[in-house]
Amino acid sequence: MWIICRSIRMGREWTMKTCIFFGHRDTPETVKPRLMSCVESLIVEHGITKFYVGNQGNFDRMAKSVLQTLLKKYPYIIYYIVLAYFPNQKEAVDDAKTIYPDGLETVPRRFAISHRNRWMLRQADYVVGYITHSWGGAAQFFAQAKRQGKQVINLGEESLY
Repeated sequence: MWIICRSIRMGREWTMKTCIFFGHRDTPETVKPRLMSCVESLIVEHGITKFYVGNQGNFDRMAKSVLQTLLKKYPYIIYYIVLAYFPNQKEAVDDAKTIYPDGLETVPRRFAISHRNRWMLRQADYVVGYITHSWGGAAQFFAQAKRQGKQVINLGEESLY
């Protein structure tokens, strides 16, 4: 099932806190325990109940796996996989909760991930990332989140965990 999303925030009644993820596609698996601890802390201590995650790279795969695991312990949380490209019939999307942001179908393919990331950033209260260098899309959007005053957590900074 795909959800084509026109607007997620619906007026002033909106109270759910939302977290998104940005990380390098080659993030090592050794980060996963820190990611698990961080996301669980966001749920328990900060009341985060909604999560958006992309579907490119290892950091996104780890975030999705962590969310699937934590959903069993905290059944009131919800997460969505936010697609950058509309899947065709041959492509299998393995998760029933996917979103394809409205307007992305008119964006040239080479800009789709950036547009999807901007959409995710607009939805976010918190951003969890794994950033170890200053170049690339993950670093660019993580820096943008900081400039916008989002609550950011960088698992790539060794001093954090």
